[in-house]
Amino acid sequence: MHPAKATLVSDLNSKLNASPFLFVTDYAGLDVLQFSELRNRLHKAGARCIVVKNSFLRLAVKEAGLPDLGTLTGQTAVVVGDKDAAAAAKVLKTFTAEFKKPTLKTGVLDRLVISSEQINAIADLPSRDVLLSQLLGVLNAPASKLVRLLNEPASQLARVLQAKADQTPAA
Repeated sequence: MHPAKATLVSDLNSKLNASPFLFVTDYAGLDVLQFSELRNRLHKAGARCIVVKNSFLRLAVKEAGLPDLGTLTGQTAVVVGDKDAAAAAKVLKTFTAEFKKPTLKTGVLDRLVISSEQINAIADLPSRDVLLSQLLGVLNAPASKLVRLLNEPASQLARVLQAKADQTPAA
């Protein structure tokens, strides 16, 4: 392989290894302004879109130890990111609904191949921050109940003393 091509594959390999997810899209039909808009939206979501040759992607995926993506044809762009796959999937889903392009081909999440339907299902999930706050609420609920239960005897005593003080005539 030509050294320049090997460098491109190695660079793509490092991006794939650094990302917890990979979404493969066919961007045929997008003009330059639309593609730039897609990249800007993905950047705001902590992801980036990279145009790749199918043969380079196959080599990089193999070198990264990711599962085989199957047959890749057409104009291919990959979406990778730093953390939140749901945010990137939401951007792709809303952009596709708005412009009818790009077309999702496949993806990899946690080293498992996922379909375009599964990527759209991920897009319907709440964001990572919302899920973490919901989890925190679930974890805090038992502790809150325990604190209320432990405080109840003291509260009852205070209510009894207040009731006794209210019954005593003022002098």
